[in-house]
Amino acid sequence: MIKEIYWASFQYEDWEIYIAATNHGLSYVGISIDELKTITAKRFKKYSLIEADEKLEAYKKELIDYLKGENKEFTMSLDIGGTEFQRSVWQALQGIPYGQTTTYSAIANQIKNPKAVRAVGTAIGANPILIIVPCHRVIGKDGKLTGFRSGIPMKVALLALEQ
Repeated sequence: MIKEIYWASFQYEDWEIYIAATNHGLSYVGISIDELKTITAKRFKKYSLIEADEKLEAYKKELIDYLKGENKEFTMSLDIGGTEFQRSVWQALQGIPYGQTTTYSAIANQIKNPKAVRAVGTAIGANPILIIVPCHRVIGKDGKLTGFRSGIPMKVALLALEQ
């Protein structure tokens, strides 16, 4: 069976943002169509990418409202995929309050796997839904900004937005 993945892109300030969803919810937010294709291919054996601006309008509006500082919480449904471990990490990310940060080790402790700091970092790096699943709120234990799939400048901008 072929999985239908609907996608759209939009410009917000200097960013070209790509979003995608299945019939179950948002499945991707990022800044690259190639990355969308790579992540989709890893998750689904057979799929069809269908450009569908109208179908994704509600997701786009909620995301733009956040980027404008008009929305601090998301209500949209998600279809996130991932392994059980990844989902536990991504769920922990969703619990980080707006305007706050945490560390990789704090996430590892929260999911009751304190020795899995590196695995937590890997799971965070594999998060397919940037911004909505707020991996930008995770920083190094020394307070330094660490990797972010869409680049440190975007991470800096998102953290600044939330202050």
